[in-house]
Amino acid sequence: MHIKTLSLALALGLIGPAAHAEIVVGFVTGLSGPVSSIGIPNSKGLKAGEVYTGEIGGEKVRVIQLDDASDPTASTQNARKLVEDNHVDFLIGTSGTPQTTAMATTASQLKTPMVAVSPLAAVPQADGGPWVVQIPQPASILVHGIVEHMKKQGVKTVAFLGFSDAFGDLIYNSLVSETKGSDIKIVANERFGRADTSVTAQALKVVTTRPDAVLLGGTGTPGAMPVLALKERGYKGKVYGNHGMISADFLRLAGKAANGIICPTGPVTAAEQLPQSNPIRQVALDYLAAYKKANGTEPTDSFSAYGFDGWLAFADAAKRALESGAKPGTPDFHKALRDALFATKELVGTQGVYNFHADNSSWVDNRAVILVAIEDGKYKLVAGD
Repeated sequence: MHIKTLSLALALGLIGPAAHAEIVVGFVTGLSGPVSSIGIPNSKGLKAGEVYTGEIGGEKVRVIQLDDASDPTASTQNARKLVEDNHVDFLIGTSGTPQTTAMATTASQLKTPMVAVSPLAAVPQADGGPWVVQIPQPASILVHGIVEHMKKQGVKTVAFLGFSDAFGDLIYNSLVSETKGSDIKIVANERFGRADTSVTAQALKVVTTRPDAVLLGGTGTPGAMPVLALKERGYKGKVYGNHGMISADFLRLAGKAANGIICPTGPVTAAEQLPQSNPIRQVALDYLAAYKKANGTEPTDSFSAYGFDGWLAFADAAKRALESGAKPGTPDFHKALRDALFATKELVGTQGVYNFHADNSSWVDNRAVILVAIEDGKYKLVAGD
């Protein structure tokens, strides 16, 4: 090349070090609709993750966020759009079990690695192995903690009152499994829709069975209705919740009626109450700082922490995928990301310590669960956790 031509090429930037390709992440969440009380915190948690780890292995990360309006059909459409039109390398999402399962099914079909930040009804499989992992603790581990507490408290009968969807099924089926062979008998299984405006009839049926305890299978703002209904019906027994009730919206709507409810949740909910020896404590405190930097306020829920941990899982896998030499934006990188994701070992997050396997059967252990009691709008670590 002639010296003048070379100089012009250099001046125009036509020759030089190869530009780094950015990693593109597609994030779907429910910013509107019935589960926006989960989706909005998920989004804020992801922003905290970007603040915490914004560049990976020298590569910039660009996030494309879409609102699925709490609609499983839109979750599917958004996932497909992100992969086929925006050519993302990785997917994270979404809010609500039906929505997340729909999105995960699409991710598997399109062979794009994904981290689910809400529970899945079932982890979809595709040719060549799975493509999706989930952050939230499996219902079985959470409900196990509740049932063990029930046994210690001498509970003999329990009624279930929860959503009439996949999430409600997850909690109820776990209750059936965990009480099998014990002295605890399930005396009612009442359901309600997320969009229902009243659960009075269901609460009345529960109360008439006179259970020693009630397990609630609702989340977010709709999850407050059974709490109020049971209070109005004069129920005096023990009430157990779930991790989906760790939110400011739930506390605001349930008010004083929520006092005494015991919920299983991730360690981040009581970060400052955890012992110094707990490895999750420092990560949880780092998350709180990153959240405040990203959003200007402190978190008042647990859903944002799932978004944060989802980002940690992505960042950890992406760092190792880049070390393989695969370039972002290529099928090889997608496969490298998938392989790295399912080789994750002892990744400490805010909600647990993650070990992802191809069978997706044991991504967290009992380090991912604590019990908290609601006391005047705050969550207090139950003694022994």
